[in-house]
Amino acid sequence: MIETNRLTLKPLTYQQMLKYIKNDHSLEAELALNNSSMVLSSLLKEALEQSIIPSLQDESKNYLFSTLWTVIDKDENRSVADVCFQGEPNEQGEIEIGYGTYEQHQGKGYMTEAVEAMINWAAKQTKVKVIIASTDKSNVASYKILEKNAFIKVSESKEQFNWRFGVS
Repeated sequence: MIETNRLTLKPLTYQQMLKYIKNDHSLEAELALNNSSMVLSSLLKEALEQSIIPSLQDESKNYLFSTLWTVIDKDENRSVADVCFQGEPNEQGEIEIGYGTYEQHQGKGYMTEAVEAMINWAAKQTKVKVIIASTDKSNVASYKILEKNAFIKVSESKEQFNWRFGVS
């Protein structure tokens, strides 16, 4: 777990991810949290089932780089967002970060704080040298989170900005 002033970031195990996908509040019950307002889109559910869940079953991998970390507001005792890395570091020491704040909790600075916490955690991992991210150009809130956390825009396509943060 990672702690910040307002948040607890908890990496979900394989069994907890199965509960997360059910989206029936069984995960909150297990974690002794108040029910969240998470909406699990079919696109996210498919990505989780095809990418994260199989990665978590591979015991040769460090699951902390492949699972969702639920972001818990300590005062409300509820999940307000999720953050993840998309696999272990590659040969260049790069990992990609992804994140999302539940709609009712957007605009409160949770994700800026959570991304900072994940950067600090990643910086302590020996193989991690760089964190990368991509954001849709239209998603101003998402790329503002990266800017606030000192990510540098390194390239862009017609629809996306690509970002980089050196941890070492």
